[in-house]
Amino acid sequence: MERMAALLRQLAPSEGYTLSLLDEVKFMRSNRPVARTPVLYEPCICIVVQGRKRGYLGDDVFVFDRQQYLVLSVPLPFFTETEASEEEPLLAMAIRIDRSSLADLMVAVDDRRSDAAPLGILSTPMDERLADTVLRLLQALSSPLEARVLGPGIVREICYRVLMGEQGGAMRAALTSQSHFGKIARALRRIHADYAGNLDVTMLAGEANMSVPAFHVHFKSVTQCSPIQYVKSTRLHQARLLMIRNELTASAACSQVGYESASQFSREFKRLFGRTPGEEVEFMRQSLSLRPAQLMAQPGRAG
Repeated sequence: MERMAALLRQLAPSEGYTLSLLDEVKFMRSNRPVARTPVLYEPCICIVVQGRKRGYLGDDVFVFDRQQYLVLSVPLPFFTETEASEEEPLLAMAIRIDRSSLADLMVAVDDRRSDAAPLGILSTPMDERLADTVLRLLQALSSPLEARVLGPGIVREICYRVLMGEQGGAMRAALTSQSHFGKIARALRRIHADYAGNLDVTMLAGEANMSVPAFHVHFKSVTQCSPIQYVKSTRLHQARLLMIRNELTASAACSQVGYESASQFSREFKRLFGRTPGEEVEFMRQSLSLRPAQLMAQPGRAG
């Protein structure tokens, strides 16, 4: 882990998010602790090589640090807090899970089944083989040539190792529409694709081929919230991104994500994030800005 941390310190020299040389990989760094904060993660594999994060979903707590990685098999809004300091910053990477690539892997491994109940989020112990693969990815991402030639194959190997591990059952179930979990995963994808549209529970339940009561029960078992709460949270997170990345006003962002009332939007935004839209945008720009990919002076070499 020390070699990984040394590489990440150079690949992510500043706080916030840093893009890598691969679209599906980004780095995260925090030089200070961060109190419990609402987040929305897309399906991803999150690997922390220094520091610690805790995720909170309902009554469940998930720790991800150098001993455990986090996998989200479906997009979920939840809360995180960060343990970090100037001397020992949080250093992490997130690998986006691509559904089509995952489906190809499932075919290649003959879709091995798991008796474990699928979960939308879970932390899992890091084993030696996965750690070695992550190290090779960080080394490859230090060089434009190696990132282009070797990077995609190493990302595929990481997904393979996760798919064949404890989290594999949830990842397979998310792609299998016949299971209850898979049907809810499909509903979540519909919400994220059309969050600004006229979404209602009856329509979502019908698309999942479930009764409304059954849909509510299974939806909450995956997300720990109701469908309406999930839609609202998704809209608010997307509005925050629009204000930060596209410099939209709160009024413009509110209408683009499906709110009809600006006052309702502002009320619900402050209830979720603890700040007004303007305050939250300023805070996020200062603390969690997105930076371009960094290159090391000597690719692939770290102590």
